[in-house]
Amino acid sequence: MDYLQIHKTPKIQGSISISGAKNSALPILAATLLSKNEVTISNLPDVADVKTLAKLLEHLGVNLEWLNPNTLKAQAQNIVHTKAIYDIVRKMRASILVLGPLLARFRHCEVSLPGGCAIGARPVDLHIKAMEKMGAGIQIKGGYITAEAKGGLKGADILFDKITVTGSENVIMAAALAQGTTHIINAAKEPEVVQLCEILVQSGIKIEGIGTNELSIEGSGGELLDFNPIEVIPDRIEAGTYLCAAAITNSSITLERVQNTHLGAITDKLEEIGFSFNKHDTSLTILPAEKLKPFEIITTEYPGFPTDMQAQFMALATQCEGTSVIEERLFENRFMHVSELQRLGADISLKGNHATVKGISPLVGADVMATDLRASSALIVAALVSEGVTNIHRIYHLDRGYEQIEKKLLGLGVNITRLKS
Repeated sequence: MDYLQIHKTPKIQGSISISGAKNSALPILAATLLSKNEVTISNLPDVADVKTLAKLLEHLGVNLEWLNPNTLKAQAQNIVHTKAIYDIVRKMRASILVLGPLLARFRHCEVSLPGGCAIGARPVDLHIKAMEKMGAGIQIKGGYITAEAKGGLKGADILFDKITVTGSENVIMAAALAQGTTHIINAAKEPEVVQLCEILVQSGIKIEGIGTNELSIEGSGGELLDFNPIEVIPDRIEAGTYLCAAAITNSSITLERVQNTHLGAITDKLEEIGFSFNKHDTSLTILPAEKLKPFEIITTEYPGFPTDMQAQFMALATQCEGTSVIEERLFENRFMHVSELQRLGADISLKGNHATVKGISPLVGADVMATDLRASSALIVAALVSEGVTNIHRIYHLDRGYEQIEKKLLGLGVNITRLKS
């Protein structure tokens, strides 16, 4: 197994280009199942999760032609079957995104129940209830969601009890081919959801309320869609992770190919800590702080502070002067990185869904283990200020969502090497 070895790097500098957003690429790939034409998708991040969903699409019969590691052409005319098998779905929970488009297009599908998730329960019951409201009959048997809509899906009023990003995306894709109008109340407002809606609008679907928590989608009545070429939006979480790397070393770096409007919650919190920014159309430079002030975070849905940045900011909190408090409201197991940060010397105490971090903690390199995707990046952030050498194991989590992370960090001056154990 690969692991990363990182030597303490007191300062970083330079510029890096931010990759496409994994969490936008996945629903876009699933949406190609709705297309009648060949779809070109560019700025795809070269990460394991994208490759997993691409493999699932190929298994279903989608013809994929990779023009380069970040661009592909997808032709979904000749689907051979509608069963998303466990062997692929178990590798990534976002595979559930094929449920809506398969059911809307073919009126029948079988999708394996996703496997467990390290950061907590992500129940698919919201997806299932929404499809039932749209006229599908659904059974769970043999570890599969078996869905059937003999007369085709019908527009319906969908009220989500809880905001769900993939649930919203599944319903949006299903509604695009349904008969009649679908209203979604309490829809997710993430930029990745907005991009999916905008792509469908460009293909001829009428959607009202884009970017709000209430969407109205007029379906095509089963007619497949004609997609324009698609460019995946920049990854706001990748951008935030590199900002935390700069912040913990109190360094100045420039991020290229960013969308600053998507980074508001992250840059606002960094400004509260003491940093300032130079912002341009598609670039962002973080400037050093006089001192790092403690902070409080409550994770919540967009446009609030993202749960996917909680771990990286916890690492940063270890170097802030005073006590910081982090409340995790979205996932019950998203503090598993705490014990690994403590191995490096972090002073963190947990009570329920609250973490209290006392700074400034002198960190010392050690062997640590990544428990999930964002925990992995938090350990990298902490390793930058840890005396000596830190070895981060189980980095296959990192490869799920960060494109060429060690190459980008090397470009900033980080002493980092990928090794085999």
